[in-house]
Amino acid sequence: LKLICSSSMAERGYSFSLTTFSSPDICSLTRIYYDAGCDDLSFSASNGVVLATEKKQKSILYDEQSVHKVEPITKHIGMVYSGMGPDYRVLVRRARKLAQQYFLVYQEPIPTGQLVQRVASVMQEYTQSGGVRPFGVSLLIAGWDEDQPYLFQSDPSGAYFAWKATAMGKNYVNGKTFLEKRYNNDLELEDAIHTAILTLKESFEGQMTEENIEVGICNEAGFKRLTPAEVKDYLAAIA
Repeated sequence: LKLICSSSMAERGYSFSLTTFSSPDICSLTRIYYDAGCDDLSFSASNGVVLATEKKQKSILYDEQSVHKVEPITKHIGMVYSGMGPDYRVLVRRARKLAQQYFLVYQEPIPTGQLVQRVASVMQEYTQSGGVRPFGVSLLIAGWDEDQPYLFQSDPSGAYFAWKATAMGKNYVNGKTFLEKRYNNDLELEDAIHTAILTLKESFEGQMTEENIEVGICNEAGFKRLTPAEVKDYLAAIA
């Protein structure tokens, strides 16, 4: 019976390898999760980086401050995701541990590029290990070191890219188009924050408030997630 089932599945084009997915629809399994996720974007300015994301409220009873999408990893690095929240929280913990291990060995903060490379290696490993599946998230990682801002994107495959500005999620095409029109190498961080919020607003469903978006900034002072009150002020400025 086992041989018959295996033969039947093989004839339909199914693969038993973790790195070779089955039919065209199924091969997009993890991509479905992070492409259909909430909109996220990041914008690199001359003196910092902005991370901005839509934060859907599951219920009016939900404590929106209990879980965050924009998370600090070190004092100078933060990240956001599109896709599956539980997978993201695993990677947040792993990234923090990798940063701590680097500090214990070298007695200095981990460079952004080094952290991205190590997190991407973890994601790639899960595409080839038995008994696990690939992570269903794509990450935007922002950092500041060597007196300049850095911005990277890492996908479930383990591939990673450096960006000046980019968008993820279900409306990423519109987001990238808007960013291309607005991007300027000389843009200051304050202007970048306004641009990031405006980009989110372009495809936002419903009314945008300080409760349903999150914004993080990274500059020479380090990484921080803006408080709802600070986000409210920026929303008032672009109204």
